Amino acid sequence: MPTDALDTIARFGIWYVVFLFTLVFHEGAHALVAHWGGDDTAYRGGQVTLNPWPHVRREPFGTVVIPLLTFFVSGWMMGWASAPYDPTWGSRHPRRLAAMSAAGPAANLILAVGAFVILKALLAGGYFVPPEQINFSHLVDPPAGVADGSMAHALALSLSVALSLNLLLCLFNLIPLPPLDGSGVVQGLFPDSLGRLLASFAHNPMFSMLGLLAAWRVFDYIFGPAFSMMLNLLHPGVGYR
Repeated sequence: MPTDALDTIARFGIWYVVFLFTLVFHEGAHALVAHWGGDDTAYRGGQVTLNPWPHVRREPFGTVVIPLLTFFVSGWMMGWASAPYDPTWGSRHPRRLAAMSAAGPAANLILAVGAFVILKALLAGGYFVPPEQINFSHLVDPPAGVADGSMAHALALSLSVALSLNLLLCLFNLIPLPPLDGSGVVQGLFPDSLGRLLASFAHNPMFSMLGLLAAWRVFDYIFGPAFSMMLNLLHPGVGYR
């Protein structure tokens, strides 16, 4: 098999492991907080777990097919998973609904901070250096002389994807438009006003699709500055365009 093909397969494997764990951690957090709050819908479905199988079984298209297609078309992954909850429980306990909705982005923030701390430690120890060119999945390089295909390169890719992907998912999911988690947070915090309006939109598939499209347009203005700020913290004094 050609070297380029092997490199692509290896990158896909690293991307997919990080991507799937990120989805599972996000949805598992939703399910766990809902269970703590008295809704055992996701618990009975097996979603209170870091085992990926219950999440893949529930959303095979979003966890397998779409990530595979988007990676080989664009070089990075998109997809989704889900943890069910009881809407009646949410309407009866709006604050618990808000906490459950916020748990997913909070889980992504925890993973992003963890990846950032590890990267900073490895940069400080000289195990990684700032790259000449930087992008979403290339935030650090091993020092000069480290062979391509080494474990250092695999670790650099894994941590870069973990940091960038979790930063993206945390910020994107907090946008308060259905069907994103931010909408559930608003519904829980303002159940008798704006939350009721968003809840009515969330039950309409057309509004949910429009919400995703609008959120993606808004996200263009959010992620760029946040990514630049993260780079300045990761590599202070190093200028990237």
